[in-house]
Amino acid sequence: MTDERIVVVGAGYAGLATATRAGRNREVTLVAPEERFLHRVRQHETAAGRPEHRPALADLIRGSRVTRVPAEVTAIDLAARTLHTDTAGPVPYDVLVYALGSRTAFHGVPGAAEHSYPAERAAALHRRLAASPGPASLAVVGGGATGIEMAAELAEAHPERRVRLVAAGRVGGWLSARGQRHVRRALHRLGVTIDDGRTVTAVTPGGLETDRGPVPADAVVWAASMEPHPLAAEAGLDVTAGGQVVVDDHLRSVSHPEVYAVGDAAAVTLPGRGALRMGCATALPMGTYLGRVLGGRAPRPFAFSYAAQCLSLGRRDGLLQLVRADDSMRPLVLTGTPGRLVKAAIVRAVTPRS
Repeated sequence: MTDERIVVVGAGYAGLATATRAGRNREVTLVAPEERFLHRVRQHETAAGRPEHRPALADLIRGSRVTRVPAEVTAIDLAARTLHTDTAGPVPYDVLVYALGSRTAFHGVPGAAEHSYPAERAAALHRRLAASPGPASLAVVGGGATGIEMAAELAEAHPERRVRLVAAGRVGGWLSARGQRHVRRALHRLGVTIDDGRTVTAVTPGGLETDRGPVPADAVVWAASMEPHPLAAEAGLDVTAGGQVVVDDHLRSVSHPEVYAVGDAAAVTLPGRGALRMGCATALPMGTYLGRVLGGRAPRPFAFSYAAQCLSLGRRDGLLQLVRADDSMRPLVLTGTPGRLVKAAIVRAVTPRS
């Protein structure tokens, strides 16, 4: 069925991996409005003013049979098998790969969307900080990987500024005991104030309102969690309560078999692994797998095992946390310069190419 019209929506880790891999053997249409790849796992570097690593999509798909349509999908007509876009008109498909991924979730917190900088606005945050030199206070909301990396990078790049990391739970609490200790020591060394167990109830132009009183801040970085793009639910695909597309063991929609979902957009549960978490660690293997399937490789069920988690802790430190196949923590960690170098090598390897 080489004449099938394969259309991939989204040029993140999973979408681009699917398109470039399938595009080695098949004609693929990639619908994405951006000109350059958004390296989400490096947004903390962008926020701190480090050089951006955003290769042009044209360069990443060069040499493949992928044609990019520079438009944003506004609706999916599942019955007609057609995408509606903002600037390119309708795009028909026979096989659709839904890879719109996720975005920062504000969880209905008043003022969060209006008065904070999520990771997607890292460049705007850098401009804001560059425009107001001198001592100032920053509040980073979220004790997960994004929040930790943001706080560490900003504190190192701006030692004159007061950086506070605010989390409803324990900062780095999912890591092993050794991993937690190292992360917290590294943050303290960089001058970051760790504020565990504080729930944010509102964001204002002057900082945070929390269940334990206000936290003044000249700028707020929001790194709480991610949520899937709502287009799948709006189109009528079968989705979970959280909005991820329900897929089978071949990443195919259970309600519309001509549609596949990959990356953060897909709800994938594997035997012995459980529900896969959002992130490039799972998105890239999904995209690579599906690209091979669509490219003509005999399909086998998608398989995946976790191996490690890694964190950047500024330019001089890092953490590689070894995990079991189901993502549970092992006691072993790699820290300091070795941890940083491994993290950097992993990050360099996750940009999909044709």
